[in-house]
Amino acid sequence: MDDALTAVALLLVVAAATLAVLCREPVRQAAALALLGLALTLLFLVLQAPDVALSQLAVGTALTPLLILLTARKVRRRPAEEPDSPRARPRERP
Repeated sequence: MDDALTAVALLLVVAAATLAVLCREPVRQAAALALLGLALTLLFLVLQAPDVALSQLAVGTALTPLLILLTARKVRRRPAEEPDSPRARPRERP
């Protein structure tokens, strides 16, 4: 029974990791990373490591995706300025 649970947990980890790698958008990557954190937490619980599971739950499932979302929000791409706009030209000194 333990081997079956370990195999299922490992398959969930592999599937979640693959999903996280294949996502292109940062928001979806953060969600996939949170899912990967949950899968790893389950694996650590199956392997009877509750302290590591709690750490993974806090850091891998909550904190890291949150930081990725905040960073993606902060580093939004701004539209390129048009070459004829007044901002694009350097200011002349008097």
